[in-house]
Amino acid sequence: MGSAAGRSSERGRYRYTLAEKGEKIVMHVSNFRPVKRVSDVIDTFAGIVEKMPSRLVMVGDGPERSAAMDQVNALGLSDKVSFLGKHSYVDELLSSADLFLLPSSSESFGLAALEAMAAGTPVVAANVGGLREVVADGKTGFLCKTGDIKAMTDHSLHLLSDPVLWESFSKMGLSVVEDQFSAAEVVPRYEEFYAEVLGSK
Repeated sequence: MGSAAGRSSERGRYRYTLAEKGEKIVMHVSNFRPVKRVSDVIDTFAGIVEKMPSRLVMVGDGPERSAAMDQVNALGLSDKVSFLGKHSYVDELLSSADLFLLPSSSESFGLAALEAMAAGTPVVAANVGGLREVVADGKTGFLCKTGDIKAMTDHSLHLLSDPVLWESFSKMGLSVVEDQFSAAEVVPRYEEFYAEVLGSK
């Protein structure tokens, strides 16, 4: 999977194509299934964009993508949310993000969060399953009760508005990926993750 430090060097490559100058990039990557709670991603972003210039980038495809697009339109956020669909360069996209949201109701391992951390992107996620093993609450990101939109929004705004805290979380995330998760354990899981996002399984 390459070194985390090497991947973080890609930060910013896609920023100019994803957002306007000065906007924070919030990202979500998934297969858009009910367990991912994509509607919570959008509701959380609605609270973020109300307080600071930002853009939500949704990567992947699945059964709830259409409903998510309808929700975005209903909230009047269509000019602030991008749906990229299936994408081959997820790691490079993540390297351009300022924050990764993962409010899932269940995660067996939390691989999407690990991928974000490997890209140097802090995570705000639900406090469930494998996400507890991957995200160090208060060190590489924040964990919230599933469905607690206010907590996710508040933690997101805290991170995005504090450059020193953001840098600390980013560096700690890279360190955790390199030190605590071996390639032998993670590579097969990465393959499963990309198969889901690219729609090959």
